[in-house]
Amino acid sequence: MFPQVSVPAGTDEELAGPPRQLAPTGRQERISSVDVLRGVALLGILLANVTSFGLPDWAYWIPLSTPRPVFEGPHAHLNTVAWFARWIVMEGKMRALFSMLFGAGVVLLTSRAEERGASERMADIFLRRNMWLVLFGVLHAYFVWFGDILYFYGLDALIFLYPCRRLKARTLILAGIAVLIVDMAGPLTGGPALLDSALSRRAAEAKAAASAGTPLTDAQQADVTAWNTRLEQWKPGQKTIDEDLAATRRGYVSAQRKDVPAVVQFERDWFYAFGFCDMLGLMLIGMGLFKNGFLTARMSARVYAVTALVCASISVPVVALGAWKAWASGFDLLTSEWWLGLPYDLGRATGAVAIAAATLLLIKTGAVRRVTRRLAAVGQLALSNYLGTSVICKLLFVWGPWKLYGQLEYYQLYYVVAAVWCVNLVWSPIWLRHFEFGPAEWVWRSLTYWKRQPMRLAAGGA
Repeated sequence: MFPQVSVPAGTDEELAGPPRQLAPTGRQERISSVDVLRGVALLGILLANVTSFGLPDWAYWIPLSTPRPVFEGPHAHLNTVAWFARWIVMEGKMRALFSMLFGAGVVLLTSRAEERGASERMADIFLRRNMWLVLFGVLHAYFVWFGDILYFYGLDALIFLYPCRRLKARTLILAGIAVLIVDMAGPLTGGPALLDSALSRRAAEAKAAASAGTPLTDAQQADVTAWNTRLEQWKPGQKTIDEDLAATRRGYVSAQRKDVPAVVQFERDWFYAFGFCDMLGLMLIGMGLFKNGFLTARMSARVYAVTALVCASISVPVVALGAWKAWASGFDLLTSEWWLGLPYDLGRATGAVAIAAATLLLIKTGAVRRVTRRLAAVGQLALSNYLGTSVICKLLFVWGPWKLYGQLEYYQLYYVVAAVWCVNLVWSPIWLRHFEFGPAEWVWRSLTYWKRQPMRLAAGGA
């Protein structure tokens, strides 16, 4: 399909050949701290995403109306603890860290090309790289899992990131914070709380007018209907649960067709309703943190320790309070949206930085070196592990003979997470002993450079 690259096996491609030659980053040039962070983010993000594999899509934030009740029954306490832990420790934070690292990768890719005097070709490479990523995201969303993020990453990169690559670190970080402030009214955070509060108020006024004997206008009747529909979406009835289970268990085509409306909503409606801010702000912050040396472990251990402590002291109380308020209200729609949605970006952004700082502190101190090496291997194969995790989970929950979708208790979903982590942590270093790239990375790079990249390592190159 592609012409073979004229670089000897095992050679660092980006350093080989004429100084103006462009090729992917070789293994010797990888930054280990970034790989470790990427591995942490990739594994951690499944703690949140597993609910989208094993439960209906409306149960992602709060698992209401599920085939097995979560907050009732003999396992209610275990499920509740798992839900609180997921929110306080991981929810949104690993996606945030992943977004930061994607932004860092943009700086790394473009700066290396410009250092080699190939800046005039970099725009073309960047364009093709992210156009392919958008396509991978579309295929992943429609044919594997509707919760894909590759589509959004590719679009954010194509539209926003390339012009920002030369901004100073401070400017990038401040711009990212500004975008996150805008996102506080976005479709995944405070936006629903603002819209639903207004709709609830109008519906209540219409119902009061109807109780007083006043005929409702068409607009008032529409508000009442819309509010009732919103409550049904928040906590669907048994009929909706049964229909979801039936569609999921009828086979591959039925299961994927059921998720098409969610894909369309995310990729069309959500992204262009300022949904891009969800990732863009963090990508800009990641670009800044890469430029100032934070993500490459160039700062002192004291800086990372203080950063982890300060950011955790913001994130944990904010998220814990929101989760407690939602739980104490019986997961009332408006209460949950206000307390979990509005401060969502504050909790996840500070939490992501705290996790990054704590991980980098471990790297600086040299602790648990065997673990960090495996995490780095997972991070080097991030695209392959991301797509592979989706396939494994869909096989376990939907496509395969086990049909675990809707069958596990909420806390038992995390047994699956542990099993998938073991697969990622075991196969990644084994693969890298023999191959330069992961299978998905190899396809992506070969398509980007339109040259078949060397796959196997040279003898003794592991």
